[in-house]
Parts: sequence; C-alpha cells; structure tokens
Amino acid sequence: MLLRVSSAWCLLVAAVFIAAPCAAQGNAVSTASAPTASTVNGTYTGRYVPEYNQDFFLGVPFAQPPLGDLRFANPQSLNSSFTGVRSATAYSPECVGYGSDQWGYAISEDCLYLNVIRPANYSDYDEPLPVGVWIHGGGFFEGGTPDQRYNLSFIVQNGMEVNKPFIGVSIGYRLSAWGFLASGQLAGEGTNNMGLRDQRLALHWIQENIAAFGGDPTKVTIWGESAGAQSVGFHLVAYNGRDEGLFRGAIMESGNALQANAMFTADYYTPMYQALVDNVGCTESIDVLGCLRATPFDTINAALNTTNATLWFAVIDGDMFTKVASYQLEAGEYVHVPIISGANTDEGTSFGPTGVNTSEQFLEVLASGTIHPFIGIAPALGDLILNAYPDDPCEGIPVDLGCTRLNDSYGLEYRRTSAYAGDATFIAARRYQCQTWTAGGNAAYCYRFNTRPNGLSIYSGVSHFQEVAFVFDNTGGYGYDVTPDPFGGVPESYYSLAKLMSSSWASFINDLDPNSFRLGDTETPLWPVYDNSNPQDIVWDANVTALAWVEADTYRADGINTILSLNRAFHR
Repeated sequence: MLLRVSSAWCLLVAAVFIAAPCAAQGNAVSTASAPTASTVNGTYTGRYVPEYNQDFFLGVPFAQPPLGDLRFANPQSLNSSFTGVRSATAYSPECVGYGSDQWGYAISEDCLYLNVIRPANYSDYDEPLPVGVWIHGGGFFEGGTPDQRYNLSFIVQNGMEVNKPFIGVSIGYRLSAWGFLASGQLAGEGTNNMGLRDQRLALHWIQENIAAFGGDPTKVTIWGESAGAQSVGFHLVAYNGRDEGLFRGAIMESGNALQANAMFTADYYTPMYQALVDNVGCTESIDVLGCLRATPFDTINAALNTTNATLWFAVIDGDMFTKVASYQLEAGEYVHVPIISGANTDEGTSFGPTGVNTSEQFLEVLASGTIHPFIGIAPALGDLILNAYPDDPCEGIPVDLGCTRLNDSYGLEYRRTSAYAGDATFIAARRYQCQTWTAGGNAAYCYRFNTRPNGLSIYSGVSHFQEVAFVFDNTGGYGYDVTPDPFGGVPESYYSLAKLMSSSWASFINDLDPNSFRLGDTETPLWPVYDNSNPQDIVWDANVTALAWVEADTYRADGINTILSLNRAFHR
C-alpha cells in the first residue's frame, strides 16, 4: 500500500473529500449553508461544497459504538433516536489499524460510521440516484474512509458530467483483531467475522436510509480494492450466496470472490488468541471474553502491536460462510449480479519474494508459505508450479523489462517468482471469476491495468494499488504527500485515462454498463462483456493513443490453469 497523508493535509483537503449520509427524498434539503437529511434515527445537517456543487454528510453512525460489552462482538444496529438536528460535517476517526494507512489520522474503537456525498442538484433528476458503496482496502489490518486518496468527489462529479449521476458512500469497518479476532471460544459465542458483519450492517443501513437522500436502494453497487475487493467478493458468497437485495452490482479491483489467503475455521486462530489472552493478563479470569472487553484499550493495542498479532482474517463460521468460495462458485452459490473485475499487470512485484536465485530456492519459498496461498505447498505441487512458470525472464514480470534477467537484491528468479505471486494472489482467481460469471449468465467486465504512475520504478512495474488514483480521477494527488504524486510530470494522456476510467466506473454504477456514457465514441474500443468462447479483457494503457485496447484473456495460460487446478489445495 502507498503511504498516507499528514494530519495537516487532512485538514486542508477536508473541504474537497466525499461522504454524506441518507435522508428521504421528500424532506432532504440542499442549500448553500446547511443541507439536511432525515434518517430513521434522526436528522443530520451536512455541508454544501460549491467547488463541486455537492453535499457532504460525514461521520454518520450506522451501528452502536463497538465499545465495552460490544468490543470483540458482532455489530449491533442503532437502537435509539434523537430529536433536533445533529451535525455530520467531519469524518469520524479511522478504525484502529496497524500500518502506514493510519499515519496522520485519528484512530478509535468507535469507528462504525459512513460518509455520503451526493450531487447537490440530485432532486433535479427524474428518479432517485444509483448508489456506489466504497469499501477501502488495507489487508484487513489498516485503512479508513478519511483517506484522501479515496476522495469520492471527483468520480461523483464525473458521473454528473457524463450524465451518469450517482451518490457515493464510503463505510468504515473494524480491522485486525478488533474486527477479526477468532477462536473456538468466540465461535461458541457466535461471534466471528466482525469486520465483514460491520460492512453488512452498513449495507442494511443504506437500504433503510439512502432514499432519504435521493438514493435508490434497489440500485446499489458495492465496490472495493484489494481487501475491499475481497470484501465485495465475500458479500457475493455470504450465506451460501443468498441474495438479500443489498446490491445489484459489484466492482472488484485487485481482489475477488476467491480468498487471497487460505481460509480456516476459528479454531485455527486459537493459539494466537490464547497468546493475546495471556499477554493482557486475562488467563485466570472466569470470564475471559469479559476480561478482554474490559481491558484498557492501550493494553490490548500494545499487545497486538508489539507481538506481530495484527494479521487476522475471515473464518468459516457455519453461518456467514459455510464453505470456501471456490466450492461455492463451482456450485453457482453466489449473488448473480453484473460485475467489474480486474487486476494490474505486475501485481506480483508487491507480493513475491526477492533474493531467490535458483529453482530449489523457489521450491523452498513455496514450501514456507510466505507467498500465496500462505500455507506450505507440498513438493509435488511445487514441482507443478515450477513447470508451469519456467525459468525464462521473457515470460516473467514486470513486462516492461522485456527479457532482462535481474540479479543483486532482486535475485535471478525475481521475474519468475513475481509472475507466480501475482497470478496466484489475484490474476488467476480474477480470470476464474470472469469465467464463472459468464457461465452463470451474468455480465462480467474484466480488465488489466497497464499504466505505471509517476514514482514507480520499472522494476516494480504496474504493481498493486496503482489503478486507484485513476479510478478516483485523483489527478491532484490528494493523499500522496508522503509518496510521489502519481500524476507528477506525466503526459496528458494519464489525465485522459483517469477521466475515462473514472467515468466508466460511474457509468457502471449508474446503469451497470461501463460503456453507455460513450456509445458514440469510436476512438477508444468499447469494453467487451466477457465471453468464454472468446475471452477478452480491456487493457487500460495511457501509453497508447486510444488509452485502451482489447486483448485475449489467455496470457500465461499454463501457469494460471495450473493454479486454478489446485483450488482444492489452495483455497481451504
């Protein structure tokens, strides 16, 4: 992940970022001074931002604060109403996390809030507006909605400009152990997958309240990147793929319905859980969970932050998830809605090892479980992978290096192991998801992002996360003050590609067709619907005149087919 914005910059950009809660079409009022919105629980006042002619409603609660007895518990719906008007003009703190995504932002356990941003002239449209719900990434251990890199104002504005208006919503959810603590004891209580249940509760809140802001609850698209995209995938298969009417479309950037890591039952995490219990002094307590819930925040935070106990993931709980996604997709047990699903050309440079110089060392890395699927791979399966990913730099990544073999700290096998890591983590599953959706009769728009932003070396290539600035049309570089601005000193074509991609996403959120806003455009090829008889992706590329081109989705077929054939071994 790229690094975060400073607190001073947050204050500066607060006037430009998204988010707004919900209110009823008939009683939502937008004025230059104080737009208001009446939700089920009470009325909020937001603020009008003339630079974008948008209304912001920030920091709107969708659940009871997960404090006290609700710490390490499934989220609970709001259970009280209020009279008068409450202010919704500032972001809530980010949820407690562990990484650079939290730098410069306030954090708190009390973080279950959402933000909504809408066109201020939303009532001028004949019908309620579609809704795009952003779920941030960060590996389930960092990230948050105040992050200025996720500024929804620009994409909402683009939707208005191409006559594909929508309302943008961003939701917070608990991270690391605060949202995914797992053990046999917690499972016995019925507590599990808390962070995903936070997201789910936010989606229910949106169903109950978004009409109050001129939004259409029947036209919701869920959308995320990395762990956010994986979250979208989780919601597609949750409860055996039961369609609860929470969304009608899904967008997944570098993440999908197949887990990017092995999935276990809660018992798998019991040793980590017990270590935490011991560390904070709850071992002898009659009520261990009660002790954890009563322990001071600083004590638990220090125990998590200093013992490498920050990585917790979703579990098979017999409720939200009864089996791993690969089995469900095979059985058609998923929510059958149109999707956008894609990944970046050189994802694997973010997840593969360095310093590997021989095939034997590659096998050792596979056996160690340090790269996908993050479990040790048996030698026989490792040999299959080595055969499918030959020791030929011409077939490796980054693609822009041609046939160059790297050495030094990268290692002679860097391009080989990176190709495998990217395919195994994201790209193979993306291809399989597109194939599955097509076979199930649902539209899938699949892509490869192939534009290296400013600040990335050719040795990193078009790595993980790099499409985000383009999708959000964040050409001002908001949130990138700690790292290079992706658009610093780049050709004008980069700006044009950002506008094209952002408008395509807005178009999909509006009417489930990323092409509909530009059907008269002949310069850039239209985005093909995936077809298993002729599988094609669109490739987003600022280095070609048309800004995009269509390719056969058959690259690295031997390797990807091998990975997919090992689903039973990988996704368990």
